[in-house]
Amino acid sequence: MNNSDILVSLDIGTTKIKVIIGEVLNDSLNIIGVGSAKSNGMKKGAIVDIDQTVQSIRNAVEQAERMVGMQIDRVVVGINGNHIQLQPCHGVVAVQSEDREIGDEDINRVIDGAQVISIPPEREIIDVIPKQFIVDGLDEITDPRGMIGVRLEMEGTIITCSKTVLHNILKCVERANLQIADICLQPLAAGTVALSKDEMNMGVALINIGGGCSTVSVFENDHLTATSVIPLGGDNITKDLSIGMRTTSEEAEDVKRNYGHAFYNNAQEEETFEVSVIGSNSKQTYNQLQISDMIEARLEEIYAFAEREIRKLGYGELPGGFVLTGGTVTMPGVLELAQDMFHTSVRIAIPDYIGVREPQFTAGVGILQFAYRNAKIQGKELFPSVIVPDQDERPKRTKKQTQYNETKEKKKKDSSIANLFKNFFD
Repeated sequence: MNNSDILVSLDIGTTKIKVIIGEVLNDSLNIIGVGSAKSNGMKKGAIVDIDQTVQSIRNAVEQAERMVGMQIDRVVVGINGNHIQLQPCHGVVAVQSEDREIGDEDINRVIDGAQVISIPPEREIIDVIPKQFIVDGLDEITDPRGMIGVRLEMEGTIITCSKTVLHNILKCVERANLQIADICLQPLAAGTVALSKDEMNMGVALINIGGGCSTVSVFENDHLTATSVIPLGGDNITKDLSIGMRTTSEEAEDVKRNYGHAFYNNAQEEETFEVSVIGSNSKQTYNQLQISDMIEARLEEIYAFAEREIRKLGYGELPGGFVLTGGTVTMPGVLELAQDMFHTSVRIAIPDYIGVREPQFTAGVGILQFAYRNAKIQGKELFPSVIVPDQDERPKRTKKQTQYNETKEKKKKDSSIANLFKNFFD
């Protein structure tokens, strides 16, 4: 990799689509641009309308491009959902070079060898995450390049997903005129930003509460061991408020953002506001305490489902406790309610970068960090994703426009040659 690389992450969520431009300089990441657009065409984390999703991606990309004055053409895509499966893998190769020094080619061969497993035809391998390399019986090696050895082994995790879901996501990205630099598993990427080394070693649950769904991921011994998705999120809270106050979804969302409180005991009865009632011109007055009752009930359900999912995955007590992230956790009272329910250590994770210090950007920033680190370990090449605009200031032409212009130029040229001969013979 170069000393300075530009990487772009694409986080396709149910409520928002987020694009983050990062510059990696001497192994440190700087965020230089952010784009965020309302996500249309998504429900509960799945694509339900390709055209609307494509347009939403374009809107987010254009916003990020305007911020930095660059043109994005390659992105690292985050993928998530209950269709994701993790399974252990193991690869063994003989070191090929004459001096027995392990190089990039040996790493690639052992990773390829680990992927030679039987998987159903409807599933596809999206990544292989090395847990450790073993050189001649010496284990717990993170990067064996440059070491001397005869036998190289790798133990890792293969990530597979549904071909249908993956191809629909990639189709949307390609139709938005973007190339795919890499694909990352979102829970794995979010963990690199949200969790500390000690938490990941001890055992911790990361709960990412988004708009349409919530992702529960368990990390242990420095690796992701299990992940699951609950089809409940911030949109369900909005829907509850909309029904409870008999108002529009848009107004309920505004109320949730401006006056919402997730912990009933700390809500303020003096905090009042008015909302329009559907089907009439009248307005109704509510206070924070009244809506807090509805919000707390739904969030309690999300936490209960998360805890049940963790137990179903085979985990009881986690020494590292729970870490919360995602757009919904910005609401006051979310942390207090979690502490009251889980009776263990709970904290909220926020990315520590200027411009993205909000829980909703945890996955997007994580995608950048993880993709860069994983590419270094596996010897992948993540090409710069951005072109600095010089002559490209003009609007992009579509393929049809280019063909039309080429035909026009050819006709013009043929016409001028014909006139030349005509004048000559005349």
